[in-house]
Amino acid sequence: MMKILLTKLKEAAVSVFPVAVIVLLLNFTPLVDFTTTEAVVFACCALALVVGMALFNLGADMAMTPMGEQVGSGLPKSGKFKLLLIICFVMGVFVTIAEPDLSVLASQVKEVINGTTLIVTIGVGVGLFLVLSVLRVVFRMSLSHLMTFFYLLLFAISALILETDNAAFLPLAFDSGGVTTGPITVPFIMALGAGVAAALGDKHDKESSFGFIALCSIGPILAVMLLGLFAGGGDISYQLPEYSIENNLGLPMLETILHTGQEVLVALLPIAAFFFLLQFLLLKLPKKRILQIVVGIFYTFFGLVIFLAAVAIGFMPVGYKMGAQLAENHPALLVGFAFLLGLTVVLAEPAIHVLNKQVETVTGGAVSKRSMLVALSLGVGTAIALSVIRVIFDFSILYYLIPGYFISLGLSFFVPKLYTAIAFDSGGVASGPLTSSFILPFLVGICATLQGADKVLLDAFGLVSMVAMTPLISIQLLGFRAVASKKLREQIAMRRILGADDKQIIDFM
Repeated sequence: MMKILLTKLKEAAVSVFPVAVIVLLLNFTPLVDFTTTEAVVFACCALALVVGMALFNLGADMAMTPMGEQVGSGLPKSGKFKLLLIICFVMGVFVTIAEPDLSVLASQVKEVINGTTLIVTIGVGVGLFLVLSVLRVVFRMSLSHLMTFFYLLLFAISALILETDNAAFLPLAFDSGGVTTGPITVPFIMALGAGVAAALGDKHDKESSFGFIALCSIGPILAVMLLGLFAGGGDISYQLPEYSIENNLGLPMLETILHTGQEVLVALLPIAAFFFLLQFLLLKLPKKRILQIVVGIFYTFFGLVIFLAAVAIGFMPVGYKMGAQLAENHPALLVGFAFLLGLTVVLAEPAIHVLNKQVETVTGGAVSKRSMLVALSLGVGTAIALSVIRVIFDFSILYYLIPGYFISLGLSFFVPKLYTAIAFDSGGVASGPLTSSFILPFLVGICATLQGADKVLLDAFGLVSMVAMTPLISIQLLGFRAVASKKLREQIAMRRILGADDKQIIDFM
């Protein structure tokens, strides 16, 4: 166990340190000016982030992934298909409610929509689309056709919302699809998808195990859009939080850790309780496997508490201050720096490593973890750079999302289905806790400085949806390159065969 933990710590350090080094090196340049306290606290939080990320990844391997696999593969074997759909719906709701980032989203609109109502509605959306994901595998429905239909539906509803007084719901709606596919949801849903595909799908159809995250990302967007469409008119007010490391030290730091622990505990308990109920009634797994899952749940709990507390205490204030100071003193460097930050920050997302591991396993190494990371880094870097441009020039998020999704959906008809399924899953996974808790404050700082706090909700929000969209294009381009390279090799081989003279032909007769 200790050897595995050391490996996880090494992987986490390689992921987090590039971001931390960039931020700390900036402190020795004229670009930003952090106090000694801010620099020290940020460095300590970066170390805590490594520990939290390692513990979470270990817990995901031991608990969240096996739970998803057992539900996905064990229930279909019982022959109770309707029960499988009901359980998938309930677990979809529970794992969504468990996502810490979702409570952050709900707090931004609490003056218009009750936070509990919003969270439960989004959870129902995820649950319904998780059921749809299972039905897609069983009835061999095309992921490309489903995604095309639902995104056309989303853009049609967007046009209706623009005619109301609730246009601010649009960036929030598209962001909700990203925040609900975080560190708790991704390991469970991806493992459940793999289990269902293995039990009910075509064994020769590798892409059937992917696409679950992609479809489950649509449910929250549709749910929030419907709330925006039918909610009463009025402005959605946004109050700029107090981003200050000094105010987070001492007793407030302890309160932050305890509050984070309470949120994670309340989030994990329903998932664990429901799984153990299934174990008692249906699954009947051996005690050794159950003990491993229990230990994994503890690792997941402590890992998430450390990770989220470190982000809240050190990363959010530094991200905001960095964005505000760069916007005020060096606005010409914003776009380039945002791209550089995006290249590295995706490495620190815990769920990314869960996805990359499964991709490499399912594809038999055809899609390596390295090529996935490069494609995701380029995609996320581009997303953050484009988001900064939107803040600078103050225009609607739809100017990006509509052409971006049309390109990604168009590519889905020209690349292997496996790459399309992986790409749409990657979009939801890339927009994890660090994106909403570090990059979003960075963008809020830029927006508050350049456009004013009243524009934050319209211009800064929507970042998560951009981070979720660009990997769809970059990874499918990876697939397009693989197809083009294969055809080129075949053409070269054919030309060599046709160009061979008679002396090179061996007659075995």
